[in-house]
Amino acid sequence: MATPRRLLPSVSLLAAFESVIRTGSTLAAANDLNLTQGAVSRLIQNLEAQLGVQLFRREGRRLVPTENALAYARDVAKAMDLISRASMRVRSTPGGGTLALSILPTFGTRWLAPRLPDFLTAHPGVTINLGTRLRPFDFAEEGFDAAIHFGEATWPEAGFARLFDEKMVACAAPGFLASHPVAGPRDLVGLPLLQLETRPAAWSDWFAHHGVAEAVPLGMLFDQFAAMIQAAIYGMGVALLPEFLAKTELAEGRLVDVWGGPVPSRGSYYLVWPLSAEGYPPLVAFRDWLVQAVSGWREEELLAW
Repeated sequence: MATPRRLLPSVSLLAAFESVIRTGSTLAAANDLNLTQGAVSRLIQNLEAQLGVQLFRREGRRLVPTENALAYARDVAKAMDLISRASMRVRSTPGGGTLALSILPTFGTRWLAPRLPDFLTAHPGVTINLGTRLRPFDFAEEGFDAAIHFGEATWPEAGFARLFDEKMVACAAPGFLASHPVAGPRDLVGLPLLQLETRPAAWSDWFAHHGVAEAVPLGMLFDQFAAMIQAAIYGMGVALLPEFLAKTELAEGRLVDVWGGPVPSRGSYYLVWPLSAEGYPPLVAFRDWLVQAVSGWREEELLAW
């Protein structure tokens, strides 16, 4: 059902309202919008008249926002931010579509970035804008068209394409391992075990896989694998890393497999998108390309073994 026109204020009214809320006064809002203070006051009055709701209490020359105004301002700010980002995307790609993609930082730099030029060459009219997010989010609020996510396929109101599973390997610098010999999984108990914030059960799963259920991991906490890899290289502890992300360091000898080899991880990598964007052409093109790229990469990995 179409929204009544009286409930769709003009951008100029909403901009004045948002600025008064954000800056705290009509004078500051006037400076912010390059208008006169009187013009801002009239815009606020017109908005109140259109909505039929008092948004501010007049206390002398001051405007004090009501509770309704503060709640309304949160939604208005989100809407204006979405419009602004959409306008930026249209300007940046006048001849093609844009895909706003959320990525996991280390996955994005180590796996996706080296392969992304192939997609852009095959789809010259599409621009990809990347942003990093570590946890699930609301697509409507964030403005992304899709996300690369690790975990389970439980994202609400979204479509999924499962990409691949993951194996974890306990890694350390050769010097660290020389100073802390490991002959079995119990030898890791008490060592500094580097941990990722978003994988709180990773070390417990690793120990349980090797029959050491009572172990409690102790060590530094990281929010990204990239920082954890560097910490392990510099001898700060044992890192439990996805094998494909640590492949280069393992091949070059900067890290070594501590004990036990790769262990299956809990969760998988997915491409996730809001159901409302299911048929969006840049998303369809990227999804088809990504599924094929993953398939080719997995075949290469099998041949390498």
